[in-house]
Amino acid sequence: MLADIITYFSTLEQRPLERMAFIIGSMLILWIVEGAIPLLTLKYKKTKLKHAAVNLTFTLIHLIIHTGFGFLIVKLSDWAAVNKFGLVYWINASTILTIIIAALALDLFGGWLSHMIEHKVPLFWRMHIIHHADNNIDVTSGLRHHPLESIWRGVFFLIAIIISGAPIYAVMIYQTILTIFVAFTHANISLPAWFDKGLSYVLVSPNMHKVHHHWKQPYTDSNYGAVFSIWDRLFNTYLELDKSKLRYGLDRYYSNDKDEDLASLMKKPFGKLEE
Repeated sequence: MLADIITYFSTLEQRPLERMAFIIGSMLILWIVEGAIPLLTLKYKKTKLKHAAVNLTFTLIHLIIHTGFGFLIVKLSDWAAVNKFGLVYWINASTILTIIIAALALDLFGGWLSHMIEHKVPLFWRMHIIHHADNNIDVTSGLRHHPLESIWRGVFFLIAIIISGAPIYAVMIYQTILTIFVAFTHANISLPAWFDKGLSYVLVSPNMHKVHHHWKQPYTDSNYGAVFSIWDRLFNTYLELDKSKLRYGLDRYYSNDKDEDLASLMKKPFGKLEE
């Protein structure tokens, strides 16, 4: 069983349509689920479909950029294997431990750290504003990243591969989990409180991530995790907020009236930030 999994994910990078199926499939399923058990009653500017069209445009660009990064990922993983460079080789990790180490490294650097820096450094916050400007967080919001942010996160992903020595099968396993989690944590779904809370002790839960999308600090500057919640708990960036108090968008930096204006969103990192 494990050998079959390794074989499948070792060549998944060469099958972009299958990778796309994981993304589209998880989004479609969660689109249906959030319609059946919504967390909040969202108030779209026009319609849910038009809101989705804006977000999915950013998603498509993000996927194109990260397809380009795929070449570098394969090269780095192969280089690490040939030169026995990286944590998994230094400790002679087993296959299972290699997958765990790679997932933790990729999540720490590509997920938590790159995200936290975006909130703390004005230059990178300009890119990330586009993600937080969304006034209606749903399953389509997950990969709403400005192209510059997509490149930034890709660089941190490469750094994690160098440090961990992650082989390509481990990278593909994590990336597949990540794409599903991004859809899951942004989906407008209402889960039993006990389940969501229990999940948040190890993994990022929908309610936990919604706190990060609250329109005011300090909540906006919390809960940076992508898949694992342990980083926020470890680095004291974990916060909770009752769902009844949630309000999405931004209280400054970008007009909430233009959160679905594609042209304005694309230009925002290069313009003046509103106070």
